[in-house]
Amino acid sequence: MTTRPEPKYRPPTWSEVVDLAVAEQHDADIPSNVGSIRNMPLSTVPYQLPESVNHSTMDFDKDIEKGSAPESIASKNEAEEAIEENDPNIVFWDGGDDPLNPMNWTPFRKWGTVIVVSAITFLTPLASSMFAPGVPEVMETFHSTNQMLEGFMVSVYVLGFAFGPLIIAPLSEMYGRLPLYHSCNLLFIIWTIAAAVAPNMSAFIVFRFFMGCFGGAPLVLGAGTIADLISREQRGTAMSLWMMGPTLGPCVGPIIGGFLTQAKGWRWDFWFVVILAGAFFVMSIGLMRETSAPIILERKAKRLRAETGNPRLRSKLASDLSPSDLFKFSIVRPVKMLTRSLICFSISIYVGITYAYLYILFTTFTTVFTGQYGFSGGVAGLSFLGLGTGSLLGQFIFTHYGNRMASERIARGDFKPEHRLYIMAIGGFFIPIGLFWYGWAVQAHTHFMVPIVGTGFIGLGLLMTFMPANTYLVDVFTVHAASAMAANTVLRSLMAALIPLSSQKMYAVLDYGWGNSLLGFVALLLVPIPFLFIRYGERVRERSTVKL
Repeated sequence: MTTRPEPKYRPPTWSEVVDLAVAEQHDADIPSNVGSIRNMPLSTVPYQLPESVNHSTMDFDKDIEKGSAPESIASKNEAEEAIEENDPNIVFWDGGDDPLNPMNWTPFRKWGTVIVVSAITFLTPLASSMFAPGVPEVMETFHSTNQMLEGFMVSVYVLGFAFGPLIIAPLSEMYGRLPLYHSCNLLFIIWTIAAAVAPNMSAFIVFRFFMGCFGGAPLVLGAGTIADLISREQRGTAMSLWMMGPTLGPCVGPIIGGFLTQAKGWRWDFWFVVILAGAFFVMSIGLMRETSAPIILERKAKRLRAETGNPRLRSKLASDLSPSDLFKFSIVRPVKMLTRSLICFSISIYVGITYAYLYILFTTFTTVFTGQYGFSGGVAGLSFLGLGTGSLLGQFIFTHYGNRMASERIARGDFKPEHRLYIMAIGGFFIPIGLFWYGWAVQAHTHFMVPIVGTGFIGLGLLMTFMPANTYLVDVFTVHAASAMAANTVLRSLMAALIPLSSQKMYAVLDYGWGNSLLGFVALLLVPIPFLFIRYGERVRERSTVKL
């Protein structure tokens, strides 16, 4: 009987380390399932090192936008790599079929976990806008006429997205994904219950904020979980399933919430979320296991140290970063990105303003379509259909055409990060078109489908802006891409929470035609940004002095 030879461990390539780090939403100098760039041999670096590098000490004085090798690469050579591979004190997988490795789990457990994570991710954005059609009832319940609070009670949820992920991400690196999933899911349920029974407006807003803080966990952890479980060949399918939540959730939520508010009252919007979240929480306890390889191997090394009495045993993926360093990287690096990088700041401003438009619509749709068209509470939720349809179309266009354009450039060997922005440049025109269309259609009291079609153009433009912006930041910052994306997320969440506060006053003064035209003119001023970076982005990166 012949036995299958044990697969030989193959050191990861540079692109594998960076790609997996991006999927797990941390910088590539923090270990992932295939290690980190800290312990990669110098020969794997895919580009010429700058003259400022001291090759003997690998002390880098470089700019993170220039594509130079990261300062955190250790000075290991191939001989040192070989020594580590043969070191009996290194703890790693027991061959290619090690059942501890999440990549070797059964298809049922793998895809069951993906489905649960996707369901939780869908629930988070669903809860952000589900009660939007019930805002007038909330105002009546709490005897408030403050128009600023009317918008803030919706947008405060996304304010939690600006702060929660900064804490959740480093904690997941220290303690694993599973404890963060379970604890955040439970806390999300608790704060949702609190919102459902809130006694006054102030308490309700505070509870909504904490819902957003803990509800953001699957958005931080989901892509990393999928990367832990699914091979690169099948990962696209799983990621598409996971991405449907952030795309559909904010638009499906108001449709459900509109009819539920009419039938049972606004508090039942939150009880509905509690019921779904509770069911998903029970499913997660039954189906989900820890998937982070560094955490699994660290637990294995700890168990072996106890069993053998050998204190020198250590995980191959062990990090030399202290908890304080992880928090510093998670919080300080994004701030530095925003304040020191023209590219990161400009793209984040563009995305932040367009994201704010989304929440301006969320906070005003109910008032517009009930006041201008006489929609009932339930039917008012259907006014979000145009936005959702446009968003789905935008995601399809980017996924199909954006990736194809980049792949063609890569195959020709002349790819630059700026090639990601062609889709964004086109999408930027749809936002002002949609805003002008929607605003003046409402102003003229046209058939209700006319402004809804206009919002479809807005949704199309939003997705064609968001997604290319993220991939551009990944391609520009590579090793530090997660910090750049975190900077983008923090700024856009702050702007989406705060800018809509003035939307009701704006419409009261300018009405819907000129009010949306004002937004459209601002969107027109932003249209040149991707064109400028397509033309001058490479030159900006060559002359920049951004250091972390």
